[in-house]
Amino acid sequence: VSLENLELGGRKLALRAVGSLLSYLAQTQKNGIQRLTGLTCYTEEKYLALDLTARRNLELTETMRSREKRGSLLWVLDHTKTAMGKRLMRKFLEQPLLNVAHITRRQAAVAELFDRTMERGELIDGLSGVYDLQRLMTKVVYGTVGPRDLLALATAASHLPQIKAVTQTLNAAKLRELDTNLDVLADVRELIEAAINPDCPPTMKDGGVIRKGYSSELDELTDLQVNARDYLLELEEREKEATGIKTLKVGYNRVFGYYIEVSKSFINQVPTDWVRKQTLVNCERFITPELKELEGKVLGAQERVCTLEYELFNQIREKTALELDRIQKTAKALANLDVLCSLAQSAADNHYCMPQ
Repeated sequence: VSLENLELGGRKLALRAVGSLLSYLAQTQKNGIQRLTGLTCYTEEKYLALDLTARRNLELTETMRSREKRGSLLWVLDHTKTAMGKRLMRKFLEQPLLNVAHITRRQAAVAELFDRTMERGELIDGLSGVYDLQRLMTKVVYGTVGPRDLLALATAASHLPQIKAVTQTLNAAKLRELDTNLDVLADVRELIEAAINPDCPPTMKDGGVIRKGYSSELDELTDLQVNARDYLLELEEREKEATGIKTLKVGYNRVFGYYIEVSKSFINQVPTDWVRKQTLVNCERFITPELKELEGKVLGAQERVCTLEYELFNQIREKTALELDRIQKTAKALANLDVLCSLAQSAADNHYCMPQ
């Protein structure tokens, strides 16, 4: 990307400031620098300068008397449905446009949404189910995302086809641009829905995060962990039948692990390949190769399940992080669409007309 495209051409002080900022972030954040995919320069030529006194007297975001949102301009105009839209609405009010072309472009978008009541309603309905993609992707990139955060990302993506179906029918230049940047993220949604258990706990430490069917190795270990008791009973019945020792039983203690217990009266029927593990007053305890193998699997299953789930979850997170640019563009488009719908709804509710 050239300096001109970043609006830094000829701005030596701005370039130094950006370089210093990126260096600081690289040193302190370690793995979050890739989240920065663009640069926006604020200039006085773009926005109307409003000092603190003007903002307070105009009651843009809070009233003078009670310092509350209720009664402010933001309270009147803000019907946004997403956290992303709410942040952008505040920015729109605090940074009024100066460029006439940009103003009329925004007006045309609001006017079309004002006129197309049914489409506006469908967009508002779709936006109501969209979580904060911007904040979720910050967690994904920094590695602090939880299983339910990823499910929230997939849920948000599930609303995008409905929104996209409407934006494709809109004609205003601003709305056409938003439609172009709006990605339905079908692959991201499919990955998360296939991998994450919809009833998963909030953190990785409790297990049960990865959905059954996503990993055959994890399914086998989980099955072994859950059904260990049944496997031991099956082995017990097979050995009873093979040896004729009807009182034989499989047991476990923390010192010796799993064992086959045989009373002294049946010692003569014990197979020669069994290994004596412990001698008690009334019985002997043995281990067999099959029981030793099963013991290793059962005792190691819990630890391996936790480790494997963590590895799989990290793989899913990293795959999602690779789609950062697409998701950021979509989030920005959704935020703009949310604000434009909110302005159109305010105009419809309050019978506003568009100034020339």
